[in-house]
Amino acid sequence: MKNIKIVIGITFLFFSVSMISQEVKKPNIILIMADDVSWNCFGTYGAEDYETPNIDALASKGIKFNHCYSTPICTPSRVKIMTGQYNFRNYTHFGYLNPKDKTFGHLMKDAGYKTAIAGKWQLNGLYHNAEGSLDANRPQKAGFDESYLWQVTTQKKALNGGERFWSPPLERNGKLISTEENMGKYGPDIMSDFVCDFIEENKDEPFFVYYPTVLVHSPFVPTPETIGDQPKGQSANRAPRDRKLKKDNYVAMVNYLDKIVGKIVKKVEDEGLLENTIILFTSDNGTESITSRWNGQNIKGAKGETVDMGTHVPFIAYWKGHTPKGMESEDLIDFTDFYTTFADIASLNLTDKDPIDGRSFLPQLQGETGKPREWVFWHYQPYWGKVGKYKGAQFVRNQEYKLYRNGGMYHIPSDIHETKNLLLEELDTSLIFTKTNLQKMLEQAPPAPSVDEYRESKERPVYPSWKNMVNPND
Repeated sequence: MKNIKIVIGITFLFFSVSMISQEVKKPNIILIMADDVSWNCFGTYGAEDYETPNIDALASKGIKFNHCYSTPICTPSRVKIMTGQYNFRNYTHFGYLNPKDKTFGHLMKDAGYKTAIAGKWQLNGLYHNAEGSLDANRPQKAGFDESYLWQVTTQKKALNGGERFWSPPLERNGKLISTEENMGKYGPDIMSDFVCDFIEENKDEPFFVYYPTVLVHSPFVPTPETIGDQPKGQSANRAPRDRKLKKDNYVAMVNYLDKIVGKIVKKVEDEGLLENTIILFTSDNGTESITSRWNGQNIKGAKGETVDMGTHVPFIAYWKGHTPKGMESEDLIDFTDFYTTFADIASLNLTDKDPIDGRSFLPQLQGETGKPREWVFWHYQPYWGKVGKYKGAQFVRNQEYKLYRNGGMYHIPSDIHETKNLLLEELDTSLIFTKTNLQKMLEQAPPAPSVDEYRESKERPVYPSWKNMVNPND
């Protein structure tokens, strides 16, 4: 009888410890960031040309944010989201993440997470031959245990280079996998398989996956569902000249992106991890010059430009049993907020080595009010393209109004193309109040970027120690 009691006691203790262990396990995080696709290309946001049932399902089961904002081109957005800092602090070159910067990869690794990154890297500084640009282990040094990436040490037209879709040259954990080795394979399939394998292999401990997809960046080419019997070598990455065919390919690529999102969500579900995994979907910037039907009107993509079509991106979050089901949030979300939110999820206290620009949206993911932003701020200096192609600017906005440092003010819901400068008219009392509050934010910012800076610019000022920008009404 005594032995039975001991066995029962040990069994009870084992199950108690097991239950406590499960209860205190930190939630997994999967951040999927699409490439060059704006909010108006997804059904849940009112798109009419695309079929995105899996992304739409995430929104219907979770929370959809109607006001998430990136920068207009990829590298500033990637540096911003990975480091949690406004671009005036640390962005100096297109295609470059300073290896001295702390990323959310380092953050999550320090919190005990297994970390992985897949998709597009393009951050070694290849475009300006930065010191260490040929270091194949740079992703690991940025805080990721495992990686499967395009364009770490090779450019498209360089030796061992090539495009990202059909028969792509990729680098896995620092090892080059050539176009010949990937002959006939589709890059997004290879990298999403890697993500699914990582989830399965690390299902028993907290993991963080950052998946900046290569879809749906140009060239606009067929997907596995539309290529048919065409050759699948690097020649398949040549975009057609015909405008309609380009649009058809773009639509197919958005639809395939949705399929991959569904594939990853299903993997999480199959592993029994939905209740303990936060799945986030967003995009790095607006669509390239593709025109899409949205809520009964034609919207042309404006990648590189500061209008809504260049900066307004989708953001959907799903955490089974935690996110409010089918909720639409009007809260403002900035790319600096992700780093701070991940620290909050991992129960980490930020130190003086962490950024100060972001604001956690974890409370909103749990159905709470939180402390939403009153504004989103941009210091946009592309350092890309020829003079005049992409112009630098500094501006701030709330849900309705946008104010530029150079004096333009626009009501975005009624003037999405920013054709009517309100400052050229007499403002009523409410507009004066709005302008005053937005202006207070711009007055806290460092000097605005020059509109004429471009790819070969020599002067690249940064302000890493600039004071924290706070709400004027705090």
